[in-house]
Amino acid sequence: MDERRQDTVRQAALDYHELPRPGKLEVRATKPLANGRDLSLAYSPGVAEACLEIKADPAAASRYTARGNLVAVVSNGTAVLGLGNIGPCAAKPVMEGKAVLFKKFANIDCFDLEIDETDPVRLAAIVRSLEPSFGAINLEDIKAPDCFIVEKLCRESMNIPVFHDDQHGTAIVVGAAATNALRVTGRAFDQIKVVSTGGGAAGIACLNMLLKLGVRRENVWLCDIHGLVHQGRAEDMTPQKSAFAQDTDLRTLDQVIDGADLFLGLSGPGVLSPDMVARMAARPIVFALANPSPEILPEDVRRAAPDAIIATGRSDYPNQVNNVLCFPFIFRGALDVGATEINDAMQLACIEGIAALARATTSAEAAAAYRGETLTFGPDYLIPKPFDPRLIGVVASAVARAAMASGVATRPLPDIAAYKRHLDGSVFRSALIMRPVFEASASANRRIVFAEGEDERILRAANVMLEETNDVPILIGRPEVIALRAERAGLPIRPAVDFEIVNPENDPRYRDYWETYHALMARRGVTPDVARAIMRTNTTVIGAIMVHRDEADSLICGAFGQYTWHLNHVREILARGGLHPVGALSMMIQEEGPLFIADTQVHHDPTPEQVADTVIGCARHVRRFGLTPRIALCSHSQFGNQDTPSGRKMREAMDLLARREVDFTYDGEMHVDAALDPAVRARLLPHSRLGTEPANVLVFAGTDAASAVRNILKTRAGGLEVGPILMGMGNRAHIVTPSITARGLLNISALAGTPVAHYG
Repeated sequence: MDERRQDTVRQAALDYHELPRPGKLEVRATKPLANGRDLSLAYSPGVAEACLEIKADPAAASRYTARGNLVAVVSNGTAVLGLGNIGPCAAKPVMEGKAVLFKKFANIDCFDLEIDETDPVRLAAIVRSLEPSFGAINLEDIKAPDCFIVEKLCRESMNIPVFHDDQHGTAIVVGAAATNALRVTGRAFDQIKVVSTGGGAAGIACLNMLLKLGVRRENVWLCDIHGLVHQGRAEDMTPQKSAFAQDTDLRTLDQVIDGADLFLGLSGPGVLSPDMVARMAARPIVFALANPSPEILPEDVRRAAPDAIIATGRSDYPNQVNNVLCFPFIFRGALDVGATEINDAMQLACIEGIAALARATTSAEAAAAYRGETLTFGPDYLIPKPFDPRLIGVVASAVARAAMASGVATRPLPDIAAYKRHLDGSVFRSALIMRPVFEASASANRRIVFAEGEDERILRAANVMLEETNDVPILIGRPEVIALRAERAGLPIRPAVDFEIVNPENDPRYRDYWETYHALMARRGVTPDVARAIMRTNTTVIGAIMVHRDEADSLICGAFGQYTWHLNHVREILARGGLHPVGALSMMIQEEGPLFIADTQVHHDPTPEQVADTVIGCARHVRRFGLTPRIALCSHSQFGNQDTPSGRKMREAMDLLARREVDFTYDGEMHVDAALDPAVRARLLPHSRLGTEPANVLVFAGTDAASAVRNILKTRAGGLEVGPILMGMGNRAHIVTPSITARGLLNISALAGTPVAHYG
């Protein structure tokens, strides 16, 4: 890195930590404190009730305080990253960063505690005294061998998990990477020779983990700065190193590397030479994990052994061994079952969960976060990426299951599958709210045609459909393009094998399709030549014709192009037999829960009749999600206080709904704040039909307002959109928008995969 770029990166890092406010953490209240009553509950006298409950049963602290979801990140700053003994205060940015990772990846609250104590026995005593405050302890950046002493003393006397991440976190991720490296190369743990450099905490822990995975102790050769750890050596020996001492006359790394299957480096730069790599076993496995400069650069390994399997600790090379794959999720599982420790069974379960996830199809979210990288299981993808959102569900549930099976869980979970669904729902925010829809679609077997079948988002959605549902995807596109993009995305699906393809350039049904389209459109100015041309180029029309001919049950289109353009084709071909587009409904998932917005796309300036139809359609579709509709008709006027066009329109729609005697709760016309805040509404209209609950559906007098609210919620308020759902078309077509994600397409496909009979 040149000097100018290095200065730029340094300043960017400093700015990141300083601005707009110093540090990376803050503390926020989880309960309201807005009035005297709140104060009396939060503090005196109400707080005494919680104190007495905990005095009677200390386990109740997990019910009445944050302790059950609170971890202390503890360090004395004696071995910080590659910086060494920089002291506790200078270590604080690292510990704050660790706390941020806990929160980001597993929603675990943390306090970082930098303790000015270098004596390991006294440090252990300080950590032990923290047990009443925390649900678990993460020891961090304590030098060896002190870290072994501190952890041992704490584990012996504490009844909460104590986990030294530098040891066990590294060991777990190395174990997962090694598991998959051996799978790729056709080896077994009990057959391999391991040569390791570095006798520190991480190195010793990794070797101990490899032994638990099946490596034979006599096949482990440990080297440090003084050479091979051998029997009779006195210099710089610890009990942990002595456990790996070999009875041999060999003394150096260069002498023991011959025939090694796995090199495990946790030492420093330049320790392993290309010549040494060339003398390792065929297809060697080289884990050069020193940071930021590894024991050998991957390009040097490749020159010596082109077929080598390589991992490093750096993010700019494949197979980054990063503790963040482990520690947030092993703590998540441990905390959720009230584990008293993190034992071997839990660590091995963590390894298998991480390794298995790398072997599974890559998630769309991980692919988006690491665009341009190949994320297909193999030599360059042994372990998942940190931003793979499936990690929490897979790993934490495996850890929780192991804790219960090994007898260290004080709060066993009654249903581990439900627990995993809950964890998935914490990262896939649509997962929980979509569950009733997916359950309804599971009983069906519908054929869903995707107009933009060459798009990677469509391919990922189709892959998950095949893995998790009974629905049958049909993709419109060129087979060779679809096959190439599926392979590039690391997806196992293949056209004409796993799903049906409609090739606009060459399909045996071409004549039938253009003749069907011409018959429908002959008196709308479409000639046979035009019909033939459209059937070669317009994939939305092709999909709509398939649904019209009952060769598919539902069409999904709109991943490219204007919504109204797709809507016109859907209306022309499929709006028959009483079906017609009523409106578009978008569900915005927020922290407070789902909020439905309509009509966001179909009627720019709807009539009162169209508004009433939209309201009825909203009620029907909201019930698909297992929710009770509470619908607010929104306008510039509020309960008749202004004679504006939108107010008059909504009042007329209210009259129409009253005459239709609908069976759901609605009210209007009103402002959005009155719809969402019962207190505001109570001051204006004490006897509103919506009662004391906020509305969960907002219907607007025009698409401008509805779309504006939808986009504000999505871009500024962090709302996640499900939809838009095209109402009134009997589930025969849905038109998405170009910003939709692969998961959004999967959600829409689940909606399309639910027969109309399931939701009225």
